[in-house]
Amino acid sequence: MSIEGFGYESTAEQVTEGLDLSGKRYVVTGCNSGLGQETTRVLALRGAEIVGLARTEDKAAKALADAGAKGTPLVCELSDPKSAQACAKAIVELGQPIDAFILNAGIMALPEPRTTLGYDLQFLTNHIGHFILATQALDALAEDGRVVVLSSGAHRMAPETGIEFDNLSGERDYKPWKMYGQSKLANLLFARKLAVQFEGTKKTANSVHPGVIRTNLTRHMDNAEELLGSLTLKTVPQGAATQCLVATHPGVAEVSGAYFADCQVAETLHAHAEDDELAAKLWTRSEEIVKTLLS
Repeated sequence: MSIEGFGYESTAEQVTEGLDLSGKRYVVTGCNSGLGQETTRVLALRGAEIVGLARTEDKAAKALADAGAKGTPLVCELSDPKSAQACAKAIVELGQPIDAFILNAGIMALPEPRTTLGYDLQFLTNHIGHFILATQALDALAEDGRVVVLSSGAHRMAPETGIEFDNLSGERDYKPWKMYGQSKLANLLFARKLAVQFEGTKKTANSVHPGVIRTNLTRHMDNAEELLGSLTLKTVPQGAATQCLVATHPGVAEVSGAYFADCQVAETLHAHAEDDELAAKLWTRSEEIVKTLLS
């Protein structure tokens, strides 16, 4: 099956049309809102079971019920390392293979610096939380399973050096889009390094840019209306298309280490986005951070 006909206007339903996902199981972070909610709905529509993650079990359970999805609701507060760790353990203890992790949740462009546990909250939530969840639940990934990491075209706004390892608190020269961009570049580099680790297997890891969509992700932005009003926005069904395609479509089953946008492999937008040395350094530093935070 080819993905050639899909593009900017494709929706999640369109890219999964004709797919029978019965018997398959997908982990979706942020299943109760925005792109995660639409992803949950569409994958359930195609017969998949959903392990739905949200900040509370009630929110996750409601999201699954609203989507008519069979599956398991779990608590995962990505800004709390121990919550992410507990969730990863719960996923492994389900004893069922996961066909894809869709690391969808995140926060964006906080107007003021917010440091939690010594790290910029965007870096902690968007990257470290997902790093803990995915790496500690990898034993549950199916032999041909996929990891789909939601990055963003905003990775181009990361610092020129890529990742400011000496400023992960974000307290020095804080700029909302710079720090958000850094977290999204980290997402991209994480997927790239994970793909290297999957070499020699049927497992894949890719990052995606969903497009610019008005969702709850913009709730922290003081100038959201001014900024987004000047852009051509995707609908939520269009925004969820790329991650649904990368998680499920047979046409990309062997693609790994790529960056997708508008349902196609795309060019990255930062000088360090394909820097494997930086990706390896980020992985090592992330492991060190996790060890400290979970000790």
